[in-house]
Formats: sequence, structure tokens, C-alpha cells
Amino acid sequence: MPDTELMPIGAFARHSGLTSSALRFYADSGLLHPAEVDPVSGYRYYRPDQVARATALRRLREIAMPLAEVDAVLDAGPEEASRLIDEHVAKVLADAEAAQRKAAVVKSSLAGVPAGVPIAALKGPVLADAIEQVLTATAREPGMPVLGGVRVEATREAITLTATDRYRLSIRTLVPAEAPTTSWAATVAGDDLRAAAAAVRRSALVRVEAAAHGMWLRSAGREDRHCRLLAEEFPDYRSMLASLPEATTRLTIGKDVLLRALAEHPGERITWHVTRRGIDVASTGDGRPGVSIPAAVTGRDLRIVFELTTLYPAVGTAIGPDVLLDLRGSDLPGTIRSADRGDLTTLAMPVASDRPGSA
Repeated sequence: MPDTELMPIGAFARHSGLTSSALRFYADSGLLHPAEVDPVSGYRYYRPDQVARATALRRLREIAMPLAEVDAVLDAGPEEASRLIDEHVAKVLADAEAAQRKAAVVKSSLAGVPAGVPIAALKGPVLADAIEQVLTATAREPGMPVLGGVRVEATREAITLTATDRYRLSIRTLVPAEAPTTSWAATVAGDDLRAAAAAVRRSALVRVEAAAHGMWLRSAGREDRHCRLLAEEFPDYRSMLASLPEATTRLTIGKDVLLRALAEHPGERITWHVTRRGIDVASTGDGRPGVSIPAAVTGRDLRIVFELTTLYPAVGTAIGPDVLLDLRGSDLPGTIRSADRGDLTTLAMPVASDRPGSA
């Protein structure tokens, strides 16, 4: 008879989350042998310390890991196991992206529409920069997938990329290498653009084509990249921009100096007292003194508070060594852009107060 501390297969199944049939399969596969098998009845028993291995096995199979890889992970040390899991997940994601691209081609062929209507041609590195810049203003928010998208608008003169997470609004305007052949606008999945950015950067010229269910990025000698369209309506940012008043305070400041000050600030929010001398950063109240940031300032003195997670990416993606900040007050969006190039503009929304709990 088996040891009284051993668990019969039914009890072990309940503890591990695996079915009895799955346990028999994994025993036959060599991944999880029972501790003892009754020679007469053939009934299987397991030790309590086998539950952890069985649970890990179940979780690895839930992420579609093949048996051979599961075996390697279970027998590896923590660091090696983590590396193997990361490699598996990366492969799953790559396979999913490939499936999405192939599905788009199939859907277009079934619908009887052309693979793509030419829109414009852009320099690959320039387009990749623009994609990565505006993507900092996207967000993953349940119920509002459009906030994870990028609005792509083509006119006869330019291509404009726009993204917003409701606290930031980033707009990048590109002059195409070849003039757009038609006007077109759609909201493109940000995740697809993010996945395509590396390949786009390595392409001298990228041709943008519109299809029934997405946007194609095509370049010579490389695999075409498909980006899905989002059906949800993109926020009416043009009306918001049109309603903004003129700036009351303008600052010109070195980008690196400002980024360093933001990176070294210990709090989650940063309070600025803007005067003609520059920016005085208020103390966080933890005993650390405030700091001063030199800047060229015109207009009114102003006290304004930003979330660092909103302000830092807006400054970090600005083009050139100096940035220009147009501020309209403590409760209106501020505009951040290059001091000498206006093709990337970001609006950042301040918060009402730097006091904890305020909205």
C-alpha cells in the first residue's frame, strides 16, 4: 500500500489544477512521474512537494509552450527559466503579428478590393522617428482603444501623425519624399506601428498604402508591414486646438538642462514658479531644497504643476537642443515644441495642485 502521506491522483489533480487525464499524459511524456504506482491496481500517487512542479507545468502549457520547452524550463535554474520563457513569449507575439498581416491580405482578397491604394512615400528614418515620438502620447485604456491609436492624415502637402492619451497631445507633420497622390485619413493601431518602426527605420523609402482594413508600409527588399485600422472615432483635437487662448507665458530653455532637472526631481509631481529669471522648482516637502532652472522668459509670472509622467516624455521627444514652452495658465494645456522647428508639437495638461489627493 502507498505511503499515507502520498496523495491519490484525484486529490493531486485538485491541488495542481490539472485533470487526472492530463496527469496521466504528462507521466507518459516524462514531465511529471507519479511518486508511486500501485502494482496491483495501477493507481497513481503523488507527493505533496510535487504540487509546485505540476502547477508550473500547467501555467507553462497555458501560455502554449511546447512540451520540450516546458521540460527545459522546469529543470532550469531561475535565470535560465526566465530567459526561456521570455524567448517563448517573443516567438508567440511574432507569430501573432505575422498571422495578423496574413489575415489582412486574406480579408482584402475575399472582399475583392485591391491590396492597397498609394497614398505617399516617406523617408524611412524620418517616419520611424515620427512614429516613436507620437506613440509616447498613446495609452492602453479599457473601453477606449482609440487612445492606443495614431491618427494618420494625408493631404496634398503633408502627412500628419497625431496621438493623445487625454493628458498629452502629440502632433508630428512630415513633408513626404513624394507628394501624396490623394487625401486620406484613418486611425491606425499604435501597437502595429510600434512593431513596424524598427523595419521602417532601416528602409530608405517607405510607401504608404491604404487598404480596406488597414494601412500598408512597403519598402524595397523588406517584408511589407500591415497596420490595422481602428473603428472608433478619434477625439476631435482640432476643435480643442482652435479653442485654446494665446499663451500668456513663453519659455525658451535648453532641452538637456530641463530633462536633467526633471529626471533628478524626487516627486511624482513638479511645481514650477515661472518668473522673468527662469523656473524655480518648489521643494517636495521632504527636506530637499528647490532648484532653479535658467530660461528665457517673456510674459506673466506663473505657478503651474505637472505630472512628471506627462511632462518628461513631452520634453524628451522635442526636436533640437532648445525647447519652447507656451503656457496659458495653471489649468490649460501648455504647448511644447522645438525652439526652431515646428514639425513636432506636444500639448501637456497640468494638474490642479501639487497637494496629495488633488485632481
